[in-house]
Parts: sequence; C-alpha cells; structure tokens
Amino acid sequence: MKKVLLLIIFLFLLTPALAQAKTVYVAQIKGSITSYTYDQFDRYISEAEKAKANAIIIELDTPGGRGDAMMNIIQRIKTSKVPVIIYVYPEGAIAASAGTYIALSSHLIAMAPGTSIGAAEPIMGYSQNGSIIEAPDKVKKFYVAYIKSLAQSTGRNETIAEEFVTKNLSLTPDEALEAGVIEVIAYDVSDLISKADGMKTKATINGKHVTLDLKGAKIVFLKSTFKDQVISYITDPAVAYILLTLGIWALILGFLTPGWHVPETAGAIMIALAIIGLGYFGYRSAGLVLIILAMIFFIAEALTPTFGLFTVAGLITFILGSIFMFSGGEGMDYLISREVYSQLRLIIITIGILLALFFAFGMAAVIRAHRRKAQTGKEEMIGLIGEVVDALTPEGLIRVRGELWKAVSKNGEKIEFGEKVRVVGMDGLKLIVVREKEKYEVEENKGGE
Repeated sequence: MKKVLLLIIFLFLLTPALAQAKTVYVAQIKGSITSYTYDQFDRYISEAEKAKANAIIIELDTPGGRGDAMMNIIQRIKTSKVPVIIYVYPEGAIAASAGTYIALSSHLIAMAPGTSIGAAEPIMGYSQNGSIIEAPDKVKKFYVAYIKSLAQSTGRNETIAEEFVTKNLSLTPDEALEAGVIEVIAYDVSDLISKADGMKTKATINGKHVTLDLKGAKIVFLKSTFKDQVISYITDPAVAYILLTLGIWALILGFLTPGWHVPETAGAIMIALAIIGLGYFGYRSAGLVLIILAMIFFIAEALTPTFGLFTVAGLITFILGSIFMFSGGEGMDYLISREVYSQLRLIIITIGILLALFFAFGMAAVIRAHRRKAQTGKEEMIGLIGEVVDALTPEGLIRVRGELWKAVSKNGEKIEFGEKVRVVGMDGLKLIVVREKEKYEVEENKGGE
C-alpha cells in the first residue's frame, strides 16, 4: 500500500514536468501590405505552429496595401492551428484599410492606447496630380460584403465593419472596444497576455472556439530578418517611387554619356528595387529577379569589360537575390533550418565571388579569343620564315616549319638555294615570299582563298 501511495505521489509531482511548457510567440509586421507581408505572416505562423505555441501575437502597424495580398493573409490566419492575436502596437500605430480586414479575421484583436483602426474604403490608386482615384461602386460593394462576412464569422460588429468601408470610419481603442470591434486594450505584450488569458477566441480553430491559456507562458520574440528590414524600407510607396524615378534618370544619363557605365548600372539596380518595392513579387520571386539582373551584369562585364564595375554590381545583386530566396532568422526558416542557412550564407557569398571572377576573367578571355582573327590557313602562314630548297626562278620550293611548299618570289627575282625568305602572301596553295633581309609590306590574298 505504501509503494502504491509513493508511486501516485511521484507521478503527481512528475506530471507538471512532463507537461509541455506554455509559449507565446510575438512577431512584428510594419509597413504596406504586399506579397512580402504574406510571406512574413506565413513564416511567423508556421514557426508558432511547429512549436505548438499557445498563441502568436502579431504587432501590426500598417496604412494598408494590396487587396490580393491581404486576402492571402486572411486565408492563412483562417487555416492557422494556433490562435492569431492581432495587436495594433506601439502607441501611434494604425491598422488602416487592409490592416482592418486582417485584424477582423484574427482570433483576437488588441489595441494599445494612442492607436486607431478603420478607414478601409478601397481605392484604385493615385492620378498624375496626386489625387485619389476612387473605386467604382461594384468594387466597394464587394469589399463591404467581404468585411461584413469577416465580422460575422468572428462575432464582431457588422454595422461598424460596414462603416469602415462606406464611411471610411476610424476608431480609437476605447471606441473600438465599446463598439465590439476589438476585445482587449493593452499597454504592452505582458499586459495583453494577462488580460487575454482565459478569453475565448472570436474565430474558430478546426471549427471550435479555443479558450486561451496564456498565464505564465514563455514569450518568444521572432526577430525580423535582414531581408524583412530591406523590404519594409523599399516597399514604402514614396521610397519605391523615388527609386523608380532616379533609376529612369540614371538610365537616360547613361545613354547620353556612353562608355562610362556607372549611371546605367546604378539605374538598373534602382529600377529593379523599385519594381520589387511596388509589391508585385514575393520574396522568392524578388530574389529570382535580382539573380537574373546579376547574370546580366556578369555577361555585360564579359562582353564589355568595365574594370570590375559590372562585376561588383552583379556580385551585390546576386548575394542580395540569394538572401531574398532563402529566409534567415530565429527558429525554423521558411525554406530551410537556421543551422543550414548559416552555412548557406557562406556558400552564397563564395559562389557569388566565383561567378564574378569567372565572368570577369574566364568568359572575357573566351570572348576575346573568339573575337581574335583566325590563326589558321593563310593567316597562320603569313609572316613565317622559311628556307629555299629549290631555287626560286621565280618559282620553286621552300621549307616552312618542316613542310615543303610551292613558292614564288614576290618581285620575280631569283632566290638561291639555302637563302631565308619570309612569307608575305598566298595565292591559292602557293606562298608569296621575299628575302628575309628585305622589308616588304604583307600583301593581301589576291587570287587565292
């Protein structure tokens, strides 16, 4: 009986140690919503899912962005196996336009004091004078229905959700909480975890509402990668536009000053970054664009040597493109593990340098060799020194490189046996020669090949 009692006590004490530690992942999304933003959401949620985290908190600060990217993000949140909490943070942050839709699709919405949510009226872009191009009624009606369906599926205020689009309504944290749009107002992540613990998710996971168990959870911060920081900068519409404009000017300047190559090289890089910054690509597609640009630079260096300018440009774009194609950061990568990526970075740099050296020297040498005049047949014989073996009167035989050739004296004079002659031309298979001591210009082939 004592043994059974001791075993029960032991198992009771051991159970908490065997239980999986609670974790909450925290990531930050800042800037315009683009295809890259979807890649970030996907990567962060995937890492939380793999770790079987109790929740992932996305600190969101966005003015909005592309509708297609927004819908892809919403679909990813809907399929998440862990609760996704959208936290409009820090103070001064906004979840406007596309950010509002994303928030309404999440399992829980929290806002920090001094933030706002709303202003989700769709637009078609901007005209040349900078004025907004309003979306047609059918587009507005679609987005009204879409945002209402998101609010309905998560039990949030449909009327207010509709006014986010129809009236471009924006709400403060207190107004949003009172209207039933958000669930929590929190000063920081710790405050959010404390207040959200025990709450039921607004959106379902596998068809069920989940009660959040966050008390005492370990907080794991997911750091943004180098490429995330680059993308967050160049996806700023103002930055992308400036890059595009400067790139075009640089190309024009390069065409007007041929031979310098610096303006067109810088212009090509700026235009490529501007196109990427406009958000039409994901990380891998953007990386592929930069690698293709790098190959163009390498080939240009081989065709028109610039003393390393195209090589350096190609090396930079190749390394940057390779980094875009593979994620790097804390935890599990989007494509590969962190350990493998740390090795891959060295491989990327090494291959980039080897490619640069190959195109700068190897390919350039091959191309120069192809451009060099052929050194066979007539071209090979002219200029060679031979010896007369049968007197030229004016025709006879000479030995050149151990071979016997018919030869004729250029000026018709007689050249005796044993004298040295120089080949100055060819007539078919007959060599035209002069005495080696005499100076004559090499003549072109007149009747031969």
